[in-house]
Amino acid sequence: VQLQASGGGLVQPGGSLRLSCAASGFTLDYYGIGWFRQAPGKEREWVSCISSSGGSTYYTDSVKGRFTISRDNAKNTVYLQMNSLKPEDTAVYYCAAGLGLLLHQSQAGYWGQGTLVTVSS
Repeated sequence: VQLQASGGGLVQPGGSLRLSCAASGFTLDYYGIGWFRQAPGKEREWVSCISSSGGSTYYTDSVKGRFTISRDNAKNTVYLQMNSLKPEDTAVYYCAAGLGLLLHQSQAGYWGQGTLVTVSS
């Protein structure tokens, strides 16, 4: 049972990245998925989540209108499209899976290993 986050990298302010969270060993169909991030020297914070059906999505205020979470259950993968990136978005991004909506990291049953996003000119 594993979650694999990928797609991070170095991008200039205003740029875009798409993160992927792929599951192996289990199907994501019945799980809510959340994205969290941890900036250097800060605690890990919740960024976004999506329901198992994909019908409900939620975002922290600082990314609303810039980030979009989506899922493709046929590919057993969840995505986080990040546009208009800012230096303050720099962090290690983690995906997590759990039952119900992942609005807090305490609800996560499985964690990916994290992927680093650096926004800098």
